[in-house]
Amino acid sequence: MPKYSLVIPVYNEQSNIPALYRRVSAVMDGLDDRAELILIDDGSHDRTLELLRALHDRDERVVYLSLARNFGHQIAVTAGLNYVRGDVIIVLDGDLQDPPELIPDLLALWRQGYHVVYAQRTARAREGWFKRLCAYTFYRVLKQLANVEIPTDTGDFCLMDRVVVDLLNQMPERNRYLRGLRAWVGFRQIAFKFDRDSRYAGSVKYTFAKSLGLAINGLVSFSSVPLRLSTYLGLFSAVLAIVMALLVLYWRVFTNSTLTGFATIAIAIFFLGAVQLISIGILGEYIGRIYEEVKHRPLYTLSEVGRKLGDRE
Repeated sequence: MPKYSLVIPVYNEQSNIPALYRRVSAVMDGLDDRAELILIDDGSHDRTLELLRALHDRDERVVYLSLARNFGHQIAVTAGLNYVRGDVIIVLDGDLQDPPELIPDLLALWRQGYHVVYAQRTARAREGWFKRLCAYTFYRVLKQLANVEIPTDTGDFCLMDRVVVDLLNQMPERNRYLRGLRAWVGFRQIAFKFDRDSRYAGSVKYTFAKSLGLAINGLVSFSSVPLRLSTYLGLFSAVLAIVMALLVLYWRVFTNSTLTGFATIAIAIFFLGAVQLISIGILGEYIGRIYEEVKHRPLYTLSEVGRKLGDRE
């Protein structure tokens, strides 16, 4: 059995796979024990799956999983974690923004007794100011609101001991935010700081909408503060309504203005409507997750699995 398992999800990455395999296999060749490379095709529409089959035929260390459709990045990583056989598991992205050459550095910290070594970004190459600002803000808001200590400026690039992965595989939740679950598990964890590279080739797959969805998922999954926010908005609205009532009473008794009072009432109505809609939306996010959990559907479906080196699932 391999000692090291590398988990890499890919989606429409035909232009990156040759360079990805070349760099990752060079790192695997330099390790002190046997390693396996698990590539998860997340329902690609280009030649990604064809290239994975070719790598599997050429190199027995390559394992590939083909999801029956696109289930998303977090579920693709989860599928890979379900199939790992090594004692040490490294997760990285397939666009080469997470340099495979840093894996020996992560392993050095693991040998010091750490169960999780998460890569913490100190710089983001070729990313616009708006994306950097949004990421910076989100991680710090999440850090303040979450009920666990989730490190800032971290992604899924990390090393995990087998004991941590076994615990992650036992967690049944559907809306997965792996970097949060990784922090929730506990054990000895340490950051490894690195400069994130730009995408090697191809177009960005994690669009702003997907990033926003992941951010909302992480916030809702690890914090109940948004539910309390509805209560706070309701209390604030009640106080504001009392103030408005007093102002309207003042205008009616001491002034002849009717237009000002009408405008104030209209603003109050719109404000209260916005508070109600926000509160309903927040409740909907949590209820929607309950709805997804109670259906007990499998996290993913597989259309094809390629594995050598002895099967163990």
